[in-house]
This record gives sequence, C-alpha cells and structure tokens, in this order.
Amino acid sequence: MNIKYTCTERFLKYVKIDTQSSHDSDAFPSTEKQKDLAVILVDELKHMGITDAEMDEYGYVYATIPSNTNKNVPVICFCSHMDTSPDASGENVKPVIHKNYQGGDIILTGDNSKVIIADEHPQLTAQIGNDIITTDGKTLLGADDKAGIAEIMDAANYLMTNPEVKHGKIRILFTPDEEVGHGVDHVDMKKLGADFGYTMDGSDLGSVEDETFSGDSVHLYINGFNIHPGFSKDRMENSIRIVNKIIGKLPQDTMTPETTEKMEGFIHPVNIKAEVDSAYIKFIVRDFDNSHLKEKEELIRKVTEEVIKEYKKSSFEMRIEESYRNMKEVLDKNPEIVSYAMEAVQRAGITPVKMPIRGGTDGCRLSFMGLPCPNIFAGGHAFHSSLEWISIQDMQKAVDTIVHLCMIWEEKG
Repeated sequence: MNIKYTCTERFLKYVKIDTQSSHDSDAFPSTEKQKDLAVILVDELKHMGITDAEMDEYGYVYATIPSNTNKNVPVICFCSHMDTSPDASGENVKPVIHKNYQGGDIILTGDNSKVIIADEHPQLTAQIGNDIITTDGKTLLGADDKAGIAEIMDAANYLMTNPEVKHGKIRILFTPDEEVGHGVDHVDMKKLGADFGYTMDGSDLGSVEDETFSGDSVHLYINGFNIHPGFSKDRMENSIRIVNKIIGKLPQDTMTPETTEKMEGFIHPVNIKAEVDSAYIKFIVRDFDNSHLKEKEELIRKVTEEVIKEYKKSSFEMRIEESYRNMKEVLDKNPEIVSYAMEAVQRAGITPVKMPIRGGTDGCRLSFMGLPCPNIFAGGHAFHSSLEWISIQDMQKAVDTIVHLCMIWEEKG
C-alpha cells in the first residue's frame, strides 16, 4: 500500500478541541463540548464522500463506507471515543512535535518541571528516529482516544479514494463519555448494523487486546451520629472517622492499583464525600476473574461490618453497580475476529502481540451488546496525564492495520 497519510494533521487538529467528559453531570453526553468534535468529524466524513455520516441527538457519530465487493462479507465496525479524561485538563492543548527522537528524556516546553523520563517510559526505546508528539506539559494530549479517531478517519479517506482496495461494508462509530463509563449507553445497535467490531483504543505498537478486567463500582454509604462537639463524649459517632477506619482496614500492600500488575485485580477508592453525620465512598473493583471480583466486593462488605460493629448508633448501606465484564468470554466464541486482527498487524510489518488490558474500553460493553469487539493499538502512552505521548510512525502503522483488516475480511468472505 502507498498511503499518503493524513492522520498526523487530523490528530493535531482534533486534540485542540476540548472534549473532556465529566463524572459530575447527569446529562448525556456529560459535556456538550464533545459535540464540537462530532460536528467536525461528520463534516470531514461527508467531504470524503461518505454521504450518510451523521451525529445523533446523543452526540454519537455514525457513518458507512459502502462495500465495493461482490462477496458476502460481514459488516465490520471501527470505533473510537471522542472524550478525554477528567483526570487532567483538555483545554487549550498545545501539541509539540519532537522530530527524529534520538533517545533520552523529553523536557516539555511549557513547564520544565514536566519531564518524560526515558527510564520510566521503556516504550521510548523503540522510537529512535521517530517523531514524538507531546503537549507543552500543561494539559493532557488526548491521544486517548483522538489518535484512534485520526487513524480511523485516515483509513476511511484511503478506502474512499482507492476503490481498487476491496472490502465489505464498513461502519464507523465515534462515541462520547467513554472515560466516565457511559460510552455506549445510547448506541443504537440496530442502526449500527454491524456483525463484528474493533475499538482503536490500545497503546503499545502491535498489541491486540482480547481480554479486559471485569469491573464494578461499589457505593458505600455510612450513617453516623452527630451531636454538639462540646457535649459529645461517648455519644458522637463521626462518619469521617468511620470512613478512615474502613479504608485503613482494607489491604494496603496488595489489592491496590499501586501494588498490582499483569492479571492481578484491585480495590480502588476513587471518591470520598464525608461529614460528621454521613459519608460516602465510591470504590472501583477490578479483576479478570468474575469470582475474584465478587470476593473483593465481599471483602469491602466484611471490613465495613467489622468497623460498624464498634458504633452502636451507626449503620451502612452498600450498593454494587456493574460497569463491564471481561469480553474474552464473547470473543472466544468467534476466534477469527482476533486472528484476523493479528494477521492485519503482521501484514503492516509489525510483530503482533495478544495481551490483556488492565482497564476497559467501549468494546467490553459492545461485546455483550451483540458486537464482539477486541481492542487494537492506537499508539498512545501515559494516558490521562500531562506526560502523554505518541509517535507519528505508530499512528501510521495503526492506519495500515485498519486497511489490511478490511482487506482480510473481504478476502476471507
């Protein structure tokens, strides 16, 4: 293939549009500004000749690259999310290109205290001679997942302008609110009309992720007992102290994000709101094995019960909310989805690596909604932080992978 890549230019344009989602909104999407990018994407898709490109009332972007083969080929969907993480600012992003990287630390130009230290980012060793994109250090970059969007858009542009490349019907889906766990809440699966899908939301070059954490949120409500502090001896039961005891009794040296890796799960408190008479803790619980997930949730309950026993006037309520489940149990029923992705990576000149992901993607929930959907690398690193970076060459390899994958499905049809 001789692709005149457009992904870099698209990416540099997209990251400057603030699309940060919010945990604190009940609206959908959680922030209206995500639609600013959706409008631009629809316009660009239409300029490619994709006539049915649209943004619906929820901010989803749907589009179709029509089939150009007589073969009966399954409909394939490529999906990425438009929002960026609430964990770091996405406003006024200033991308910086570090051309011909020759190794060593990368000092970010807008804040000399922000340094991408090579020893802490081992993936940089494979980037010698490549062009690295960072921010100036004051915001996140947005490679998660505007890199995936730019790559899908570039591949779409190539397929639309090179009709000799045979492929079946391709559906494009761009989602809001993935970072706050609601990315596919309002996807119209009938409208989408795809048989299989791929999220372009992974990290390392060549990675194909067919397994994710199963994830739940645990909401813990503590009811204490308040009274005037001047007259509270042996009477007050301070919810703030109760919360502190619960957190303290949970594992500290194991079962936390800071102490786990590979296939190990964790319990992670992510939000605490506390006053003397009442408190709330939100945990996210993750594990690759659903039974171990439940064990961790029961541990939270057991520890809370033990602490509350010390307080006669206090009580608690615990609510478990399912977030997503390990998509491997769905993907294993259609092994060709992953094997074709591995073959596409290889055709792009990369060594494919099948691996689990210590997180979740829109593909987790889409898989259980009837669209088996593994995750393919988009090339970004150090997500959700001002140290986020990506290489131009890795983005281009992702474009190659998408195009080869479309061709492989047609060949096998």
